[in-house]
Amino acid sequence: MALYDKNLREKISELPRRPGVYQYFDASGTIIYIGKAKNLKNRVSSYLSKRNQSNKTLLLVRQIEDLRYIVVDSEQDALLLENNLIKKYKPKYNILLKDDKSYPWICIKKEHFPRVFLTRQYIRDGSEYFGPYTSSKLANTLLNLIRSLFKLRTCYHVLDGKSIFSRKIKACLEYHIGNCLAPCEGRISQEEYQEFIIQIRNILKGNLSLVIQTMNQKMQNYSAQLKFEEADQVKKALSLLRNYQSKSTIVRTTVHDIDVFSYLETEEYAYINYLRVMHGAVIQVHSVELEKKIEEREAILAFAIYEIRQLMDSHSKEIIVPFLPDVELEGVKYVIPTQGDKKQLLDLSTRNASYFKSDRESRHIVKNEDSIPSLLQTIQEELKLPRLPYRIECFDNSNIQGTHPVSACTVFLNGHPAKREYRKFHVKTVVGADDFATMEEVIFRRYSRVLDEGRDLPDLIVIDGGKGQLHSALKSLRKLDLEGKIPILGLAERMEEIYFPGDNYPYVLGKNSLALKTLMHIRDEAHRFGITFHRKLREKSQTISVLSSIPGIGKEAELSLLQQFKSVSEIASKSFEELAAVIGKKRAGIIYHYFRNEA
Repeated sequence: MALYDKNLREKISELPRRPGVYQYFDASGTIIYIGKAKNLKNRVSSYLSKRNQSNKTLLLVRQIEDLRYIVVDSEQDALLLENNLIKKYKPKYNILLKDDKSYPWICIKKEHFPRVFLTRQYIRDGSEYFGPYTSSKLANTLLNLIRSLFKLRTCYHVLDGKSIFSRKIKACLEYHIGNCLAPCEGRISQEEYQEFIIQIRNILKGNLSLVIQTMNQKMQNYSAQLKFEEADQVKKALSLLRNYQSKSTIVRTTVHDIDVFSYLETEEYAYINYLRVMHGAVIQVHSVELEKKIEEREAILAFAIYEIRQLMDSHSKEIIVPFLPDVELEGVKYVIPTQGDKKQLLDLSTRNASYFKSDRESRHIVKNEDSIPSLLQTIQEELKLPRLPYRIECFDNSNIQGTHPVSACTVFLNGHPAKREYRKFHVKTVVGADDFATMEEVIFRRYSRVLDEGRDLPDLIVIDGGKGQLHSALKSLRKLDLEGKIPILGLAERMEEIYFPGDNYPYVLGKNSLALKTLMHIRDEAHRFGITFHRKLREKSQTISVLSSIPGIGKEAELSLLQQFKSVSEIASKSFEELAAVIGKKRAGIIYHYFRNEA
């Protein structure tokens, strides 16, 4: 073993008994492992003396050719330095968090009249950032709650005393429809606006009780001044806030500002869930998977705690854990609860870790079959892909002269259709038959959600269409910072030509190509799925239009009849009494006579 080399043993014997970080190098001078130690000499010597080493540790020891170390003041400093060096060098035998995406923050912009908005960019300009939120749904829920409670500005104008006094900026549509109080025209003072910001800050910190107390007092003041309209608005806002509080509070409000970490593991992976609790409510949830190398579970938990707290910008002084990590953090108390609210929180976190573990294990099963299908190898070779296309996602648009535009996404895992993962999209932002804009919208919606939910990205994206559709899809990948990270191609139907990003000319495969046949099958499946969805929408529209064409029958009656009898043919066959029981005698008579006359 290289570590038993005489020169290396001399280096180890001279190591100080101080906290620090050690680095192991192989014969090529590459760092293969970075570790932290409370006592450098004892820790590094243990690699020589331990007899029951794991296979991975023995494999590491055989490759060590050189050793370097850095002395620091404390064990916590060693953890910090180790973490930074691992991120920089990514050694072969170190654990790494499998998560490098950016998460959304809610920003209170540093302005005279601050805007409050969602962003993925953390800019150190004096603005306040809350988060990050690993669930985009939670972040949007909070933002929608804030906007429904407080009429904040959303414009980008620079609003200060000079610009407001000059009257150069006029109130926009947001003011006229009641979503903004027009600070641009001085219709609300900076002091009043800042009161909103104080309450928003408390909501984002989880301190809902203080906000409710303040708003309750405000409502009573308005009532005492006979300002009943204003009091009613505050009452409605209070109702929204209490509704949100009832859904988010899970323990007694005696539990303040606590981090919770749970830990589960298999032979190859560790799964760690994190909950952040403020004023009795869970305000952040995050789960990570780490591939185990040679570290013990105490070291893995310490690594995850440091990494996640840094990501979430948490400074909680108390951390609930299932067992003690191998590093103590300065000013932080570890708690291993056995009963009460804190034990309930740990159990909740463990359940979350268990769900996350099950989900990840199902993905590993797909990607770790004993024999990788030769089909995937063939596709990889023929299309010159950087990795095996275990997961392929294909997109196809459907519309007839711009009516009922929809899009479909089909998913193939290991060369087989995974129908449970198929997705249908109602096109929301495109008017008319614009195939390019539709593709841009759908790709953005699909992968922004995948990123927000922390799910696996595909190994290949197939776009039904040529250069135009492919270019539109690339626009969305670029917005999401995914361009170049996921292989993507367009498959033009007329000549079955393949287009890659940046290529002016198509890539043509032989008619007997296994890769081409597979791509055509995936594309045809997306086409079938999309057409089926589109046809159902058309039929539903036509069904409703038959009823809506009857004078005296409105939408409410249409929906009531369809919900009760399911189809127009059934409605036409019903007696007057059966129809009257659903929509009343007057409208029942109209429909009854209409279908009898038609017959």
